[in-house]
Amino acid sequence: MAFVCLADFQAYAKDNLPKPVWEFIEGGADECITRDENISAYKKIRLYPRFLRDMSVVDTRTTIQGSEISFPVCIGPTGFHCLCWPDGEQSTAKAAQAMNICYVTSTFSTSFFEDIVACAPNGLLWLQLYVQRDRQITKKLIQKAETLGYKALVLTVDTPAVGNRLQDNRNKFALPESVMVKNLHTHIEENAESLLPVSNIDASTCWKDIAWLRSITQMPIILKGILTRQDAELAVRYNVQGILVSNHGGRQLDTVPATIDALTEVVNAVQGRIEVYLDGGIRTGTDVLKALALGARCIFLGRPILWGLTYKGEEGVRQVLNLLKKEFHKSMILTGCRSVSEISKDLVQISRL
Repeated sequence: MAFVCLADFQAYAKDNLPKPVWEFIEGGADECITRDENISAYKKIRLYPRFLRDMSVVDTRTTIQGSEISFPVCIGPTGFHCLCWPDGEQSTAKAAQAMNICYVTSTFSTSFFEDIVACAPNGLLWLQLYVQRDRQITKKLIQKAETLGYKALVLTVDTPAVGNRLQDNRNKFALPESVMVKNLHTHIEENAESLLPVSNIDASTCWKDIAWLRSITQMPIILKGILTRQDAELAVRYNVQGILVSNHGGRQLDTVPATIDALTEVVNAVQGRIEVYLDGGIRTGTDVLKALALGARCIFLGRPILWGLTYKGEEGVRQVLNLLKKEFHKSMILTGCRSVSEISKDLVQISRL
């Protein structure tokens, strides 16, 4: 059967992954309200197309932090890709390179950074960071990635503690012995809240640590997890280079806003001084267009990448990305946008129904 939408890849992954792994990937915090609203919020946004504009040539390319990408969709950081495919993040990186987009590698990668870079030597790679309680470990992790050619540092700010993920708690979910975090030496503390290797994340991380990060790397710094005007203004004040509007896929604090609903507040706060990206809830090419119309420069995919990886490794991820690229290209044609720069807020309106 041909896969014609992202939901087809989702259905395959559900049928083929072990139930606890599937529930780990799909799960959210508490009642999963935010997880579900990340998706449903797009359905309240109406498009207002323009016609008779000569749509014979349409250009989907854009740039992020000065690097050109083939279309404004990149691969966001998710951990433990070897749960879905034997060589995990290596296949993901190869797909991103083939599509000429960015791949943000998680701190909790189950492939060595060296192997990821070897598989995608010409790929655009960013590093997602959880600051560890041992700052020397954090420093070595960052500098190792930078030496290998990673181009930006994405600091996750919304995880001073792990969210209340009920299904993982019920399943007592833990990594199988065959799957290991490769770039950190981690252990599960006795009586730890989670059976995943997250107990060494530093809950004391704060705004002043931006200066410390800047002192140890030349990479631009992007903050992942910002949802409010106040934090967006602080991000600009602390001279970071970008914000990724994110609620961790609804996996951290339930009932925070859907990311597409939080986007406008953040965009208005930064006033074009730094780039703003978004993740969470993207399931169609029109979703991508709506996010760009509301001010995102690029969106990052999470769960759909893992669905594609489960299906056919690198080829499956490429199929997911190609499908979304075709949908986005078509949505540009049908709304009268010949280039990404022509996608504007005039195209969209929030429905009050």
